[in-house]
Amino acid sequence: MPHKKMEFPMPAGETVVFDAFHYHLWRARWDSLVSATHVLGGAPCPFVGAVTENTGAGALGGLSMRTQFVSYDRPRVAAAAMIGQSFPFTRWAASMRHRATGPRQSVLIYTYSFQSGPAGLRWLWAPVVDWIFTWQTRRRFARLRDFLAQHAAEVERWQQDNADTSASVATQA
Repeated sequence: MPHKKMEFPMPAGETVVFDAFHYHLWRARWDSLVSATHVLGGAPCPFVGAVTENTGAGALGGLSMRTQFVSYDRPRVAAAAMIGQSFPFTRWAASMRHRATGPRQSVLIYTYSFQSGPAGLRWLWAPVVDWIFTWQTRRRFARLRDFLAQHAAEVERWQQDNADTSASVATQA
């Protein structure tokens, strides 16, 4: 079962990076892996127990995955696990941790594990799926980095304008 930890330096503080990933209004502007993502029930971002529906983008457009958040501690960590199965995954879980590295600088630490199917071909299939997933993950977080290099100040202004909303969503758990 593939399990990896990847680190991505980001040109923004951990709260900005966290919100740019988890608030769907921002994510729709940069995420290359999903064409649509939403929290069932309509919340603007996940919370502990939230279920999200994520539809793939581009060549992955036919794939979708439902996840449930098991941790959501803004701006430090968020973790989710797949509900059910979604080709090519029979199990999938990931976490994102954020650590400040300087003024308006942070590192996003992404850890994931998954199991792919079918079980009889797992020995052959898992390395291929892992290679594709790793490639897509690097591409995805490079797009987040590039987005933040251009728009971090915009996210910060939005955070200031929506401070009450952000705090109440973060405490829904």
